[in-house]
Amino acid sequence: MKTPKPPSWPDRLLSWLVAPHLREEVLGDLHERFHRRVERLGEAQARRRYWREVLAYLRLSNLKRKPSAYSSPFYLSPVMLRNYFKIAQRNLLKHKGYSLINIGGLATGMAVAMLIGLWIYDELSFNTYHQKYDRIAKVMQSAVVNGEFGAGEYMPIPLGNELRTAYADDFISVVLSSWTREHILAYGDTKLTKTGNFMSPEAPDLLTLKMLKGTREGLRDPSSILLSQSVSDVLFGDADPLGKIVKIDNKLNVKVTGIYEDLPHNTAFRDMTFMAPWDLYVSSESWVKQAQDNADWGNNSWQILAQLAAKSDFEAVTAKIKNLRLKHVPETAYMKPEVFLHPMSRWHLYTGWDKSGNVEGRIQYVWLFGIIGVFVLFLACINFMNLSTARSEKRAKEVGIRKAIGSLRSQLISQFFSESLLVVAIAFVISLLLVQLMLPFFNEVADKTIAILWANPIFWLSGIGFSFLTGILAGSYPAFYLSSFLPVKVLKGTFRVSRFASIPRKVLVVVQFTVSVTLIIGTIIVFRQIQYAKNRPIGYDRSGLITITMNTPELYGRYNALRNELLQTGSVTEMSTASTPVTNLNSRLIGFDWEGKDPNLKEQFGTVAVSHDFGKTVGWQFIEGRDFSRAFSTDSSGMVLNETAVRYMGLKDPVGKTVKWNGKPHRIIGVVKDLVMGSPFEPVYQTVFLLSYEWASVINIRLNPNQSASESMAKIETVFRQFNPGSPFDYKFSDQQYALKFATEERIGRLASVFAALAIFISCLGLFGLASFVAEQRTKEIGVRKVLGASVFNLWRLLSKDFVMLVVIAFGIATPIAWYFLHHWLQKYDYRTEISWWIFAVSGFGALAITLLTVSFQSIKAALMNPVKSLRSE
Repeated sequence: MKTPKPPSWPDRLLSWLVAPHLREEVLGDLHERFHRRVERLGEAQARRRYWREVLAYLRLSNLKRKPSAYSSPFYLSPVMLRNYFKIAQRNLLKHKGYSLINIGGLATGMAVAMLIGLWIYDELSFNTYHQKYDRIAKVMQSAVVNGEFGAGEYMPIPLGNELRTAYADDFISVVLSSWTREHILAYGDTKLTKTGNFMSPEAPDLLTLKMLKGTREGLRDPSSILLSQSVSDVLFGDADPLGKIVKIDNKLNVKVTGIYEDLPHNTAFRDMTFMAPWDLYVSSESWVKQAQDNADWGNNSWQILAQLAAKSDFEAVTAKIKNLRLKHVPETAYMKPEVFLHPMSRWHLYTGWDKSGNVEGRIQYVWLFGIIGVFVLFLACINFMNLSTARSEKRAKEVGIRKAIGSLRSQLISQFFSESLLVVAIAFVISLLLVQLMLPFFNEVADKTIAILWANPIFWLSGIGFSFLTGILAGSYPAFYLSSFLPVKVLKGTFRVSRFASIPRKVLVVVQFTVSVTLIIGTIIVFRQIQYAKNRPIGYDRSGLITITMNTPELYGRYNALRNELLQTGSVTEMSTASTPVTNLNSRLIGFDWEGKDPNLKEQFGTVAVSHDFGKTVGWQFIEGRDFSRAFSTDSSGMVLNETAVRYMGLKDPVGKTVKWNGKPHRIIGVVKDLVMGSPFEPVYQTVFLLSYEWASVINIRLNPNQSASESMAKIETVFRQFNPGSPFDYKFSDQQYALKFATEERIGRLASVFAALAIFISCLGLFGLASFVAEQRTKEIGVRKVLGASVFNLWRLLSKDFVMLVVIAFGIATPIAWYFLHHWLQKYDYRTEISWWIFAVSGFGALAITLLTVSFQSIKAALMNPVKSLRSE
C-alpha cells in the first residue's frame, strides 16, 4: 500500500517563510504527526489538520519573519571567517599528532606534485629559448631497409645548397652545420677543450643568440669565432675579448667577433660553447671541401637546419622536398630515401621512430610522471579525507550543539572547508620549503637545472589555484558528511555511525596501496632491465681502456713514434687508432657486394677503419680467422666481420671470401664476436672493420693493469705533451663512456624509485593515523578483552588484520595493472629482461611488511595499555 504524503503547498510555504535553522525540525514534527493521524483518522482528515497546524505555526510563533542577510547561507562576515579560522587553529593544536600527519602528508604530496610539475614544465619548454623555435626545423631523411623503418639527421652538403636556392620562397634561411664535438681553443698559455660547431653565417640569427658583445653578423668573416660568455671569461678574464686571436685545434687562427649568453640547459644546443664559420671549416678540411665542390650527394656527414617562411607549412614543404635525394642519387632507389622536416618543437619529446615508423621519445615519460604526480597528490588528499571522516564521531556533539543554537548547515560546511583550506595553506607553504630544499638533489638525479619560478605569475596562480582545489577536494567529503548530523540524535546520545561508514575509508586505503605497489613493481623492473643490459657480453674489454680524440695535426703522421714512446713507459700494454670510439658506431655505409648476395637485400653496414693492433688494444675475440697483421701486406685490402654481419650476408665459411665495396675487392680474414658499440638495449649492427690509418680520429690505449691508473696517466700525459705541446691532455675511460648509455634509463629508474618511496611514505602516514584512531576508538573493547584474558598477540592480530586484508586486495589489483603497462614498456627494447613472478611476490611482501610495521606500533601500544585506565576513561 502506498504511503500518503503531506500536502506540498504547506511545505513550500514553510520553506519560504520559516528561518532556515528551524526549517528541518518544524517540518519533521509536522510530518510525524501527519502520519499518525492518517492511521487514526484517515488521509482527508489528516490533511485538514495539517493545514491548520501550518497556519498556527505561522500565526502564533515568530516564524513569519524572513531570515535576514546575516542568516543567508552565502553570507560570510569577516568576524565569522576569523572565528572559523580560530576554531580551525584550536582543533589543529588540540590534536597535534593528527595535524602533523595531515599537514605532513599533504605537504609531501604537494611537494612531489610541484617537483614533477616543474620537471614537466622544463620538458615542455625545451628549446623555447630560441625565439623562432616554432619555425625552425631539422632536415632529416628516412628509409625502409629490409622492412624496418629508419630515420637519421646525417645529410649531404648539396642538399642544403639546393634548399637555399631552389626553394627560396619556402625558407628564410638554411644553415649547414658540423656536429657538436670537442675542439681545442687556445689563447696565450690558456688551452681549453670545448664543444662547438662550424655553421653558416645565418646560424646566430636562426638560433636568436643573445649577444653580450659584438653582433650576430660576426660569422660573415670567414676567420672569426663567436664564444659563449663562460668560455670568454676563462680565456680572457675581465679583458675585452673582441678582436682577440684564438687558435682552434692548434691550426686555425680566428678573431673573436662576438660573445653570446650561455645557452640554457633545456636547449638542444646547450653544449655549443663556440660557433665558427662554415667557410673556415670547408677551407681547413680537404674532405669537406671535396664533398662541397664535387656536390657529393652520397656523403651524409653533416646536419642541416632551416627556418621556414611565415607562409610555409612543415608538411607542405616536406611534400615538396621529400624526393630530392632520390632524384640526385638514383642508385638508392631500392631504399627510397625521403627527405623531411622535423620541427624544433618536437626535437626533445619526439626523438625517434620505431621499426614500424611510429614516433616515440621522452613524451612517454612526461605522461608517466604527470600521472605519478597526480596520484601522489591524490594519496595525500586521501589521507586527509580518511582521518577527517574517521574522527567525525569526536565532533558529532560539537555539530549538534552548533545546530541547536542556530547554525546553518551551510555555515557548518563553511567551517569545515575553512579548516581544510587552512591545513592546505600551511601544507603549501611547507611544500615550497621542501621543494627548495629538495631541488639540488632532484636536479642531480634528473640532470636538470630547475628552479622555483618565484617571479612567474602563472606559477603562483597555478600554485594557489591548485591549493584551493586541493583544499576543496580534500575537505568536501568531511564537510558535507559532518554537517549532515541531526542535532536531536547527537545530543540524545542516540547517534551511531553506520556500519558502512568505514567502507569509503577502506576503498581509499586500497587505492593508496594499489598505486604504491604498482610503483614498487615498476621500479624493480626498470632496474632489472638496466642490470640485464649491463650484464650483456659486449665483445671487448672496456676496463683500463681509454680513448683520446685526435684534434690537432701534431698527432697525425706520427702514430708509430707516439706508439713506441708510450709502450716504453711501461704504463701502456697496447695502442691503436680507429675512425670511431669503441663505444660508438658513427658510420653506416652502403655499396657492398658479395657472392650469393640476395638481390632483394638492401645492404648497409657499420664501417670502422682501424689500425694494426686495434684488436689487441680493445680485446676483441675471434671466432674464425685472424687479426690484421703487419706480416701480411695484403691486409690493406682485408676485412674483419662481426658475427651479425656474417649472418646478415648469409655466408658459410666466410674466411677467405671476397666482398666488394664500391667495386674494390676486400678479402675476409677473420670473424669476431659481436662488439656492442651502439645501444646496449638493441641488437648489434652488422659491422665491417677495415685497415686504414687515414680515417683515424681517436687513439685507443690499453693501460697496464699492474700499475695504478693515476701513475699510468701521469706518464702518458708526459709523452703526449712532448708530441702535442699546444693542446690540453684530455681522455675518456671507455667504461665511463659505456655507462653513459644507461643514463636515461637509470635517471628514470631513480626518479621512479624516489616517487615510489614518497608515495609509500604518504600511504604509511595515513595508515598510521587510521591505526591510531582505530586503536583509540576501540579502547574500551581492548580493555574488556584484556580483562577476559586476551593476549597481546591476539589484540595485535585483531587490530592489524583489517589493514593487512586491504593491502592484500590492493596487491591483487596492482599486479595485473603493473604487468600490463610494464610488459608494453619492455617491448620497445629488443634486448630486454623477462617479468618474473618473484618481482610481484617481493613487492607484495614488501608492502605487507611496511603495513605491519606501520600498524603494529599503534596496535601493540594499545594492547599494552592498562585496562583499568581504559575502562575508567569510559
